[in-house]
Amino acid sequence: MGDSENKQKTAFGVLAALSVAHCLNDMLQSVLTASYPLIKNELGISFAQIGLITLVYQFAASVFQPFVGFFFDKHPVSRSLPIGMSFTLTGLVALGLVPSLPGVLCAVFLIGMGSSVLHPEASRITSLASGGRRGLAQSVFQVGGNFGTSIGPLAVALLVVPYGRQNISFFALAAFTAIVVMTPICRWYKRYLNRMKIETPMVGKRVEMPLPKKQTIISIGILLLLIFSKYVYMASLSSYYTFYLITKFGVSVRESQVFLSVFLVAMAIGTLSGGPIGDRIGRKYVIWISILGAAPFSLMMPHVGLTATVILSFCIGLILSSAFPAILVYAQELLPYKLGLISGLFFGLAFGIAGISSAVLGKMADIHGIEAVYRMCAYMPLLGLITYFLPDLKKININKLK
Repeated sequence: MGDSENKQKTAFGVLAALSVAHCLNDMLQSVLTASYPLIKNELGISFAQIGLITLVYQFAASVFQPFVGFFFDKHPVSRSLPIGMSFTLTGLVALGLVPSLPGVLCAVFLIGMGSSVLHPEASRITSLASGGRRGLAQSVFQVGGNFGTSIGPLAVALLVVPYGRQNISFFALAAFTAIVVMTPICRWYKRYLNRMKIETPMVGKRVEMPLPKKQTIISIGILLLLIFSKYVYMASLSSYYTFYLITKFGVSVRESQVFLSVFLVAMAIGTLSGGPIGDRIGRKYVIWISILGAAPFSLMMPHVGLTATVILSFCIGLILSSAFPAILVYAQELLPYKLGLISGLFFGLAFGIAGISSAVLGKMADIHGIEAVYRMCAYMPLLGLITYFLPDLKKININKLK
C-alpha cells in the first residue's frame, strides 16, 4: 500500500471534505460537553454524575473504535462514514428531549457510537488520500475536528443557553449536513477500493515494517503512555474548564464558554502545524516539544488570575495539540497494514482515557474542589520526558535509502 500511495497525488479535495466532515462531527461532540452546565442545572445532578455522562460517552466512543478499525481493515465499506453519522444524528435529537439522567446516558451512548465509526474510518481514508504526505493530511483532518470542537461551545452559548436544552435537537441538522458532505468521500473511497483489489497483492510485497517486532511493540507502548499524559490533562480542560472559571473567577456560563473556545481555537492552530512540521523534521521531535513543552504553562496556570489563565490556556492548547497528528502518523508508520486498527486504537484510547479521567476528576472535584483538580493535573505533561526513548523513524528511513 505504501508504494502505491506515494505514486498517487495528494487528493486535496477529499482531504478538504474529510476535514469539513470532521469539523461538523466534533462540533456536535463538543455540544455535549458545552451543555454540561445546562444539563447539571436542569436535572439537578452532581459533578460525579457529569463524570458518569462523560464516561458513558467516552466508553461508546473508545472501546468500539479498535474493533471498528479492525473490522474495516478486513472488510472495507465505502459508505461507513454516513452510517456512523446516523448514530450521532439520532443521539442529538434524543439529548435535547429526554427528561432524565438514564435518557441522557442513552443519548450520549449513541453519539459516542457515531464517533467510534467516524474517527478510525476517516483517519484511514485520510492516510490513503495523503499521497505519502501523511503528516500534512492528518493535520488537515485533525484541524477540522479541532475547529469544530472550538465552535461547539459558542453555538451552545448562542443557540441553547438562552432558550433551553431542547434546542440541542436542532444540531441534528448539522449531522445531516455532514452526511451530505461525506457523499463525494464515499465515491472516492469506492473507486480507491476497486483499484486496490488489483494493486494490493503486488504492493504488499514491497513494504517492510521500519522496526523489528519487539522494538515496534515498545514504541507503541511509549506512544500510548504519551497519549495517556496528554488526555488526562486535556480531560481536565475540556470537561471542567468552564466550572473552574465559574468557581474561581465568578464568570457567567456564557463567558466561561467563550473562554473555553479560546483554548479550543488554540488547539486547532496547533494541530494544523504539528503534522507538516513532523513531515519536515521528524515526528519524534514534534512529540517531544508538544507534550513536554506544555509543562511550564500547565504548572503556572493554577496560580494566576483570569487574564493570565486564558492566555496560558491558549499557549497550552497551541503546544499540546500538535502532538496527536504526529503520534498517530508515527504509529501508522510502525504498522502500515493496520491503518484502521491503529487509528481506532489511538482514537479509542484518547476517548477512553478522557472518559475515565473525567469520571475520576469529577469525583475528586466533588470531594476536594475543582481547583485541586487543576493543581494535580498540571504535572501530567512532564511524562513527555519518555519521548527520549522513541526511535527516530525519519533518520532510520534515510539510512535505509543510503
